Amino acid sequence: MAVPVAFFALFFAWPVASIVERGLRVDGVWQFGRFGETLSRPEILDVLWFTLWQALASTGLTLLIALPGAYVFARFDFRGKGLLRAVVTVPFVMPTVMVGTAFLALVGRGGLLDELWGVRLDTTVWAILIAHVFFNYAVVVRTVGGLWAQLDPRQEEAARVLGASRWKAWRTVTLPALAPSVAAAALMVFLFTASSFAVVQILGGSTYSTLETEIYRQTVVRFDLTTAAVLTTVQFVAVGVVLAVHARTVRRRETALRMVAPEEAARRPRGIGQWALFAGVLLSVALLIVLPLGVLVERSFATSHGYGLDYYRALQTPDPSGTFLVPLLDTIGNSLRYAVVATLIALVIGGLAAAALTRRAGRLVRGFDALLMLPLGVSAVTVGFGFLITLDEPPFDLRASWILVPLAQALVGVPFVVRTMLPVLRAVDERLREAAAVLGASPWRAWREVDLPLVRRALLIAAGFAFAVSLGEFGATVFIARPDSPTLPVAVARLLGRPGELNYGQAMALSTILMVVCAVSLLLLERLRTDRTSGEF
Repeated sequence: MAVPVAFFALFFAWPVASIVERGLRVDGVWQFGRFGETLSRPEILDVLWFTLWQALASTGLTLLIALPGAYVFARFDFRGKGLLRAVVTVPFVMPTVMVGTAFLALVGRGGLLDELWGVRLDTTVWAILIAHVFFNYAVVVRTVGGLWAQLDPRQEEAARVLGASRWKAWRTVTLPALAPSVAAAALMVFLFTASSFAVVQILGGSTYSTLETEIYRQTVVRFDLTTAAVLTTVQFVAVGVVLAVHARTVRRRETALRMVAPEEAARRPRGIGQWALFAGVLLSVALLIVLPLGVLVERSFATSHGYGLDYYRALQTPDPSGTFLVPLLDTIGNSLRYAVVATLIALVIGGLAAAALTRRAGRLVRGFDALLMLPLGVSAVTVGFGFLITLDEPPFDLRASWILVPLAQALVGVPFVVRTMLPVLRAVDERLREAAAVLGASPWRAWREVDLPLVRRALLIAAGFAFAVSLGEFGATVFIARPDSPTLPVAVARLLGRPGELNYGQAMALSTILMVVCAVSLLLLERLRTDRTSGEF
């Protein structure tokens, strides 16, 4: 636990605490009375209420739509499965500002639905909820489906032989085994949607505002650090309560499970019911994910004089305005380098944390478990500003260093590594470790020979998640990325903030490139994962 605790203390707790202190401590005196003053304002109460109920609605809708997809990816074997898994993961790595823009082009004024049927959903809560499902679909499919694919289907079949119905066998055998992964996925979706920023700002307009958008407005627009500090503290406490409840409800649910290779559990759909489920999942993926992505690709080629590559060619030329010190095409290499380093950091920190949580128990460890999830629910604006304020003096003067960006990205990647690996680690039968110890294996060799083969697939999935999150991280990176090495999401956001057809087209072109890079990376990961895990269970 020592290394993860030190990492979070230095790069998360310290920056956030510094921002809160600057906002609430004036001339050495703490202004705690500002809590009651701020939280009694009607507009702040409206923001808090909308933040809560839209996050709950988004989480429920995402689970309802994505759980059938998790089953299909876990239990069915079909042509193009790896490609389709990569496709559903692409939205998760897109900058949230592009998620909002994609749905605005789809359901807003002059969008596809408006042109075809005269239907507009922008400035409605439905556009926000659907965009959140689009963004978080992969969280459920990969987190729940990763464990589901390794559960031995013969356990459920044995219950059917003993007289249980299909529903009862699934409810009493499979569902309890999946409960930790479902809870982990629901928690991550809730935290992401509760802290939603760009999606709400673009699709909700001035009608809707979340806690995250309000913190940004108070910090950047009004420069009211006191109000921002109050809201950040409220957000921090609320996330802590949610994590505590989550830890208490799922603490004792992880049990020893019989694990198999994913290839052993997957088979082609059988019967009308399974084929109907398979077709329904494909249709939902086509409408919910492929269609918005297709709109983005189409806009990247659509110029004022027809379809062409003008916007892509413009990415190779220097920016005439001087906003970007390098050609926009260089942002691709920057993003990939940052993402690789951030993934390595997240795997080391998250792997150590997951191992500690597997072997230890008690309140201290449960608190440590909750700490690891806090970056998903705390404002990225606060973390980004905190980095600039705290990491500017020796021995931690990192403001001019390139490592600052991967460190910020790794903060968001660590929770995915932990939540992906933890259910599988806890499901490893302790008797296997004990048998290895009896045969003379050291703790390190026992872990290498027993745990690692069983969790290698989960480790690769975690690496994919961490890499994807790093590619698309925007909230903190926008404040700390250097002008001579911006990332893809930062470049896209700045282009969208500038008027003109060329800027919008270049933003669409960069977003399309980001989607392709992500899809190729995930396809390579799928191939690596399949090659490494075959025959290991």
